[in-house]
Amino acid sequence: MSPTPARPLNVPLLAVAGAVTVANIYFPQPLLAAVAHGLDVTERTAGLIASAAQIGYALGILLLVPLADSARLRRLTSVLLALTSTALLVAAAAPDVLTLAVATLALSTTTVLPQILTPVAAVLADPGRRGRVVGLVGLGLTLGSTLSRTVSGAVTDASGSWRCAYAVAAVATAALLPVLPRRLPERLGQPARTSYGALLAGLPRLLAVHRELRVSALLGACVFAAFSVFWSVLAFHLAAPPLGYGPGAAGLFGLLTLPAALLSAAAGPLADRYGASAVSVGGLACAGFGLTTAGFAPYSPVALVAGANLLVAGVSSCQVAGQARILGIGRAVAARVNTVFMLATFAGGALGSLAGSWLYAVHGWLAALLAAGACVAVAGLVVVVAARPAASTCVRDVTREAGGIRPRIPQGES
Repeated sequence: MSPTPARPLNVPLLAVAGAVTVANIYFPQPLLAAVAHGLDVTERTAGLIASAAQIGYALGILLLVPLADSARLRRLTSVLLALTSTALLVAAAAPDVLTLAVATLALSTTTVLPQILTPVAAVLADPGRRGRVVGLVGLGLTLGSTLSRTVSGAVTDASGSWRCAYAVAAVATAALLPVLPRRLPERLGQPARTSYGALLAGLPRLLAVHRELRVSALLGACVFAAFSVFWSVLAFHLAAPPLGYGPGAAGLFGLLTLPAALLSAAAGPLADRYGASAVSVGGLACAGFGLTTAGFAPYSPVALVAGANLLVAGVSSCQVAGQARILGIGRAVAARVNTVFMLATFAGGALGSLAGSWLYAVHGWLAALLAAGACVAVAGLVVVVAARPAASTCVRDVTREAGGIRPRIPQGES
């Protein structure tokens, strides 16, 4: 029996909820210089906060998102929202950088609702509109990740304390509790017939069976590593001479990249029409050009804004394409294939944040951008290699799901 929602699926609500919860990962990035000053630590040490957020998010995707295939979605959503709000309040009161890092790790582990809401929207959408729906939810995630930097920087400037930004995030997350769970289906899949451990143990098999999942996972890791390198060091670059900007200016980049965030919504319909690979190629070209622009004019605010816009548009398009590619595999495994994809993506992001902070501290802005460009180049190589055997293997692939084996449905069909 297929579970159905008690009410019609509200895609705009899912997009807003995704924006609010994903913001918890990104809003600390423009605050890192202020955190370093306020807690009397080095910039490199403060950079660990960004890495903790990415690592925690990856852990949450691995440990919590698979539950959405069989758990009660409303109960799971309520618990995650409550835990995230509590951890944000702990972070706001953190007396030292260790407490802040642990609280960041905890809150980012539980703020994984975006990666539950995306497969919910995708599997309940009409097959011909899957890319469009994923694109709309993805737009919410992009807006949340970009505008959160603007809001957190502005709140910090206005209040004089980075702690207020964490408190605002806690209130925004808690506000979803009385609204979101009631508008979700009771279940996405069937009640669990296997143990929690078996669910997790089956994740590598999904990666082995589904070629499109392997391709998307590699692309996601590479492009998000490049994205995280850029944003994890941008606040330091803007604060250093000759620019000398504060947290508000770093956060303003989120607002200034709004055009790119809005443009990325077109990636879903384009993936429906032309295929995920074509959208990935365009996204990689866009991201590469953005990094080049920021590298050739490192002290030009105009060039930095242009580069940030191109990077946001490119990376967001690649992510939408990747999810549109994998979420057609099957409803019974939708949350778990998204788990594998996003785990790879945010593992790449954590490595990118860590590498970016180290490279910037030791070698400066251009070295960090070169590392980000190398990640984009590797992603381009993955697209080229993956395109060659795709046509010959499509017919032979099979998908193993809960009830047995069925022929794999080619991309774009139902």
